[in-house]
Amino acid sequence: MNYESTISGDDVDLLPMNEMEQSARSRRRLMIIVALVAAVLLGGLAYWMLAGGGEAAGNAAEEEDVSQAPVVTVAVPGKQAVTRTINATGTLAARNEIPVGVVGEGGRVTRVFVDAGDWVRQGQVMASIDQSVQSQQVASLQASIGVARADLNLAQANLDRSARLVDRGFISKASIDRLTATRDAAAARLRVSQAQLGEARARNSRLNIVAPKGGFVLERNVEPGQTVTQGSGMLFRLAQNGEMELRAQLSESDLANLSVGVRTEVIPVGTDKVFSGQVWQVSPMIDAQSRQGIAKIALGYDRALRPGGFASAKIISGSSEAIILPESAVQQDNDGDFVFTVGKDNKVAKQAVTTGNVTPDGVTVLDGLAGTEQVVLFAGGFLNPGETVRPETQKKQNSADGPSTDPSTETPTEPAAS
Repeated sequence: MNYESTISGDDVDLLPMNEMEQSARSRRRLMIIVALVAAVLLGGLAYWMLAGGGEAAGNAAEEEDVSQAPVVTVAVPGKQAVTRTINATGTLAARNEIPVGVVGEGGRVTRVFVDAGDWVRQGQVMASIDQSVQSQQVASLQASIGVARADLNLAQANLDRSARLVDRGFISKASIDRLTATRDAAAARLRVSQAQLGEARARNSRLNIVAPKGGFVLERNVEPGQTVTQGSGMLFRLAQNGEMELRAQLSESDLANLSVGVRTEVIPVGTDKVFSGQVWQVSPMIDAQSRQGIAKIALGYDRALRPGGFASAKIISGSSEAIILPESAVQQDNDGDFVFTVGKDNKVAKQAVTTGNVTPDGVTVLDGLAGTEQVVLFAGGFLNPGETVRPETQKKQNSADGPSTDPSTETPTEPAAS
């Protein structure tokens, strides 16, 4: 059986087209694979650059920033023994002030023997009072004593004669008793007169103004011819033995750290002379308004110490362990005192501190530092917290005078210009 197969012209044309389509599809598939491989390679390259190459670039940039960081001088202050001092001011006064006035009945002042600025001894007459009337009274009493003594002598003689006649019977016992009473009365009148004379003399001795204690005359308020009485007030003012004191005003916290016997240095206003003294009394009370108390500092006599004057005092109240920094290291802002410290990463940090007294060695830091930190010593005002710096440790000198600076090791601490 014969079959005829016929192929049309259209079928002939389709065969090459299928082969072309397959070839195109193969090429597209290959391009997609190549594109995927390229994308994977590019992703790996990008990851390497970010992970490895970026880190190296960052390190290089960081090294470049560190090399351009400002150099600062730092020091580890540690702790050292610090003499604790209290600065105070106050008024000078006599340690024991004695007002002197009229003790007796007074009168007209005839003479004044001392003036302000003189020294007197105990019992010395400082001013005399007119005693013309009192002298006559003393003379009258002396005469009364003479009369009383004469009466006593007469009464005693009568008694003695009568006593010899009693045994003979010429004088009775009753007469003897009367004569004895007369004699005793005369003796009593004599004693009364003597007491009155002693009283008058004592009053007269009190008319004169005398020094109750030895000391230095601070003030005189009497003149010759002036009439004085017990109501005249103070005529003289004495500083017993010339001893002075400074009444220093201190806060509650300073008084709590003070005790009797602490030595002090006092400088009066208007002079640079330093006087040594010691605290002899600490006030047991605090003023409710000023919140201050008084510490009395005993001082010896000196003409530069004028009562009523003003003086400053430095009270040596003990010693303690503390940190001392140069004044250039301590900065101030609205929050108070602070310093800049440099950490292990060379980053600047701001540290608040509490400062104490300023000594010749520097500023005492009471709180805020442990003493092991690297503290920026100079030009802290040009730094900012978090800034990278290059710390340079300060070279210490052999002297024990505290923190010192070596100009050869100092470098400018201003940040480099950007």
